[in-house]
Amino acid sequence: MTLYRPIGEKEKLLIEAGNYCAFPPRLPHQPIFYPVLNEQYATEIAQRWNTKDPNSNYTGYVTRFEIEDTYISQYEIHTVGDHYHQEYWIPAEELENFNLHLLGPIQIISKFTA
Repeated sequence: MTLYRPIGEKEKLLIEAGNYCAFPPRLPHQPIFYPVLNEQYATEIAQRWNTKDPNSNYTGYVTRFEIEDTYISQYEIHTVGDHYHQEYWIPAEELENFNLHLLGPIQIISKFTA
């Protein structure tokens, strides 16, 4: 399955440092890792949120990655707004295992600045 993840500058640097093979651990105040199901929704978040966030260096990126279908199917899809605002909620403590099921590198497919 192809999934997307909007990220800011700090998370991008951590992904680069890991050779695009894994998403970095969540911060203590971030209990959920939420990959999204479509590029449109990821783009909206990167443009509307990350570009206004000083912690993201006012920069948003959209990543695209593949994950094993059988692995991701254990999680429920959540619709959190419009019909295409769909995402998975991966508990932070399961992110390391999530990373083990990635197929290929994490790709940065777009960048947005304030």
